[in-house]
Amino acid sequence: MQDEFDAKTVASVAGRVIIVTGGGHAIGRVYCEHLAKSGAKVVIAEIDGPAGVETAEAIANDGGTALAIETDVTDEAAVKNMVAETIGAYGQIDGIINNAAYLQKLTRKPFFEIDVDEWDKVMAVNLRGLFLCCREVYPQMKSQGRGRIVNISSGRALYGGPDRLHYTTSKLGVVGFTRALAREVGPVGITVNTVAPGFTMSQTQIELSDPAYIKAKESENRAIPRLEVPEDLIGAVSFLLSDAAAYITGQLLNVDGGHTMH
Repeated sequence: MQDEFDAKTVASVAGRVIIVTGGGHAIGRVYCEHLAKSGAKVVIAEIDGPAGVETAEAIANDGGTALAIETDVTDEAAVKNMVAETIGAYGQIDGIINNAAYLQKLTRKPFFEIDVDEWDKVMAVNLRGLFLCCREVYPQMKSQGRGRIVNISSGRALYGGPDRLHYTTSKLGVVGFTRALAREVGPVGITVNTVAPGFTMSQTQIELSDPAYIKAKESENRAIPRLEVPEDLIGAVSFLLSDAAAYITGQLLNVDGGHTMH
């Protein structure tokens, strides 16, 4: 329990070392840029090496601190290397946002048209990658006596989004993973929580969706009647990475303007 409550610092991420997987593109890049502006040291773990480097350079040019490490989260050796480089550069790991996901190459189609290779690829990135990253940051967080793990799910997992059954399934798996892991690592001071974004107008989503589909999404039943943008997720993620959420673990925070309520 904290001896004193300092409202100015309890929700701060300043000085924290935070890894963001898939941090070179779309929503992941927005996380990285915001965290760096808030004073965090950001590690961009990105399979697209040049995109990671470009994001790190943009952050540095804006006065922030960032390190890009080319990382395939499905590759055990690559994840081990990413964690080792992070510790070598900064000496600690305070948090990780497990944001990397396999979505960009997925077309919308019924489940009986999904081939096994595509199914396995989605599960490899969205679940195996999640497992590997959590497993590898754990020893460092345990030695520190604290850590914040934020896993990114999807609103599709809550309402049963069709036509990308593999993606929806994997994202509900993230929720179960989060709850079980929270119980395992809570005794050593590590919290594990999930954020579930709704349909978000990231660059990836814009590239994947035809205008008619986006137009239909505009009229969906939301309590806040507008489309979600990446910046809508910053508050939830930053909060869960901070000391303000030190006694919150195993939880799912749905950020979708009130489309799905639970």
